[in-house]
Amino acid sequence: MNGGRHDVVVVGAGIVGAACAYEFARRGLRVAIVDREMVGGGATAAGMGHIVVMDDSEAQFALTRYSQTLWQDLRSELPTDVEYDRCGTIWVAADDEEMAEVRSKHEYYGKRGVPTEVLDSPSLQRLEPNLRPMAGGLLVSEDAVLYAPCAARFLIERAQEHGADLILGSPVTQMGQGKAELADGSRFTAKFVVNAAGACSPQLTPGLEVRKRKGHLVITDRYPGFIRHQLVELGYLKSASALHKDSVAFNVQPRRTGQVLIGSSRQYGAEHEEVDHEILSRMLTRAEEYMPGLAQVSSIRAWTGFRAATPDKLPLIGPWPGDESLFLATGHEGLGITTSLATGVLLADQIAGRKSQIAIDPYLPSRMAEVVAHGK
Repeated sequence: MNGGRHDVVVVGAGIVGAACAYEFARRGLRVAIVDREMVGGGATAAGMGHIVVMDDSEAQFALTRYSQTLWQDLRSELPTDVEYDRCGTIWVAADDEEMAEVRSKHEYYGKRGVPTEVLDSPSLQRLEPNLRPMAGGLLVSEDAVLYAPCAARFLIERAQEHGADLILGSPVTQMGQGKAELADGSRFTAKFVVNAAGACSPQLTPGLEVRKRKGHLVITDRYPGFIRHQLVELGYLKSASALHKDSVAFNVQPRRTGQVLIGSSRQYGAEHEEVDHEILSRMLTRAEEYMPGLAQVSSIRAWTGFRAATPDKLPLIGPWPGDESLFLATGHEGLGITTSLATGVLLADQIAGRKSQIAIDPYLPSRMAEVVAHGK
């Protein structure tokens, strides 16, 4: 069965694929979005949903900050069920050494126009009374959280309003060279095809240096006011950067429902979706070290998901060498929700031959691609 001719076929209806489809469609391109499951599934459904500025590298900062401003621009259009909440992030410092890092981050962000506030111990205690006494923290007031599956649905619906086609229920078996073939026999042809399949992207584009990184999350019953900001330990960055070992870190979020979302963990080489109770126990113990009251709350569900990680912790956004029709939008690790809108804009700019607001070079797949001649 012929699925028709399009300008762009986007494979993957998670938040990144949805953002790409939205941006292409609103620029007047005829778009098809293809996914084997549903809109907003996969890592999108499994993630925490933060819209956060990160500073592990200049390239990471540029992408996260740019995308955060795009979310802010879109905020007034988001429906209620997206649960967009600019609650802010507090990076929590356990001791004087970490307070030095707080001041360093404050200076870094300040030079780049991101408003932050250094909190001493009493100020932090007033803002988050359920934290154990800490040295202080850094409030990043423009960070936000949202419910990503509904955000993905909203972006897909907007793309459809601009004429995009949505095809669900059959996996893509082959893509590239201007086409995407599905297991049910459908074939879609286009000038461009976009691999936005997250942790599954290497199955569709052999040679991608993208690995699965498993994570766990827990959601509690409703405890309105228990926390007011996203709270993250400063050691989180070290945890997120650990490439070869399992790690946990304190990272909790308030939800509009009054629930508390508890993370986070990272595992390589764990291919099964089942909850790892040892990792889960370590994660919850870490959270309770920072917020002892969490030991008394009722948890109603725990689940896992797989992040798509690259060796240099930056996503792959742009053309795949050796196939001028194939573009990548994958490898976002734990920042796919944050950086989805910027990814869509950067890809659409490249396809249109337009200069983007931020430099694209750090994210181009050519930086790590295994170029295979003649489509081998």
